[in-house]
Amino acid sequence: MPRYTYTAVDAATGRMRAGELESVTDEAAVSALKGRGLFPTALTASATMADQSRTPPAPAGRRSAIAGGLQRFLRAAGPKELTLFTRQLAALVRAGMPLVRSLDLLARQARRPRWREVIGGLADSIRAGGTLADGVARQPRIFEPLYLGMIRAGESGGTLDVILERLARYREKAGRLKARVQAAMVYPLVIMSVAGAIVAALLVLVVPKFEGIFSGVLRGAPLPALTQWVLGASRLAGRHWPAAIGVLAVLITVGRLLARTRRGARTLDRLGLGCPLLGALLLKTAVARFSRTLGSLLASGVPILEALELTRNTCGNRVVAEGLAAVQRRVREGEGVARPLAATGVFPPMVAGMVEVGEETGTLPEMLGQIADLYDDEVDTAVGALTSLIEPAMIVLMAFVVGTIVIALFLPIVRIIQMLGT
Repeated sequence: MPRYTYTAVDAATGRMRAGELESVTDEAAVSALKGRGLFPTALTASATMADQSRTPPAPAGRRSAIAGGLQRFLRAAGPKELTLFTRQLAALVRAGMPLVRSLDLLARQARRPRWREVIGGLADSIRAGGTLADGVARQPRIFEPLYLGMIRAGESGGTLDVILERLARYREKAGRLKARVQAAMVYPLVIMSVAGAIVAALLVLVVPKFEGIFSGVLRGAPLPALTQWVLGASRLAGRHWPAAIGVLAVLITVGRLLARTRRGARTLDRLGLGCPLLGALLLKTAVARFSRTLGSLLASGVPILEALELTRNTCGNRVVAEGLAAVQRRVREGEGVARPLAATGVFPPMVAGMVEVGEETGTLPEMLGQIADLYDDEVDTAVGALTSLIEPAMIVLMAFVVGTIVIALFLPIVRIIQMLGT
């Protein structure tokens, strides 16, 4: 009998649980989990013991290569493609077209073979007697838990067309927010990379030629201190540039490995939030994402504990996630959302105040949507301000560095001209 590995939300506690079970089919496994009071967010069939005994284990390097290739293959459906699919499916369902027929139509229109296979799998799941959420749960690498939670809530409430429309709007707004933040991050990195390449080219290729001219014409005469410093930096860069590149590559690799650990990611997120200019942008982005995610889930009918769990797992910031975990614990004990949110010290007081108003008036999902729209506008303003500050600062820094090198090279030339005139 096949074994299944699952992750699910406990309806009683709102916590995520993971484990294994044996079942004849995928549908039977989902039914068994629902009978236990668990709502699966991911279900993966694993090999039986007999299959494992017949199949020799692959070498570690081969396993990692296969896993990496499979992951790249599964990621063929990017965020934009998934958002477009959600928007199109929402329009077809709202127009009254049966769900299976809508999925078949979208599968035929899909350009990428992998994406066509994914949509076809969703349609096959419904033909086999399952639901759209069951098919989504079998593709955890493509459909995130938040997507599954909203689809499940829409199907259980009979409002799938409304939920799909809301999910499409959520993904579109979240995508625009992410693009704006990435643009703000990429711009200074590009400027710094270009400036570093120009300075390196001057030190490695141009300055050594001037050093030969100075030593031949001045015949041992002392050079200005600034010129000596630039020539020393040029010799150092010329002799040790391979080691410098190696050290830089090691630092980048170590940084990426640390970012994958819980403590390392938390440290990086906390340092990012503490930066003078960048920290405000990151915090506003996190608040906008939290508000839009939680508001969309609550408006879709997802229970508050499950909504907080899904929001915590998809917020993208460890510091914010820890704050939401504390909020979730206190909500489970019977409190509201506003006071625990204010007690975290992560969210601005205005956010907690607007959430409190939403709880008192029974309009929490709508209030969270207003908070998200407000902070989206603030992110736009912060990105514009950051870009307007970074651009002149980078230009001034680049002009200072290049100007220093040019002045250092021209000082001996002035002395040479004076020597030739006497």
